[in-house]
Amino acid sequence: MTDIRVVLTTCGLLEEARSIAHTLVERQLAACVNIVPQVESIYRWKGEVETASEFLLIIKTTAGAVERLRTALTELHSYEVPECIEIAVTDGSAPYLNWIGESVK
Repeated sequence: MTDIRVVLTTCGLLEEARSIAHTLVERQLAACVNIVPQVESIYRWKGEVETASEFLLIIKTTAGAVERLRTALTELHSYEVPECIEIAVTDGSAPYLNWIGESVK
C-alpha cells in the first residue's frame, strides 16, 4: 500500500479542465493531471436522466493532499456538485510513485 491517490473529476468544457489541471499542479496539490477528452456521461440529476459530453481529469496526488485538493475543486469547478472520487494506489513503479510524492506538498 502507498500513500498515492488518483482522484477523478469531470468538466463540461476543455478550457475549464485545463484551468483546473494547471491550478492543481501549480498549487502542488497534484503531480500530474491527465485530461481525457470526449467521455460520454449518463447520470441522474434532479430527478431526470441526463447525457453530457465531458472531459475526465485523472489527478495524481497523495493521501495528505486529498482534502485540500477537494476544497480546491469545489472552489475552481463550475458544477454545483463536482465529482471527486479518490482511488488508493496499492502499487506501482517506485520511481514514478516517488516522483508524485516529491511533487505534491
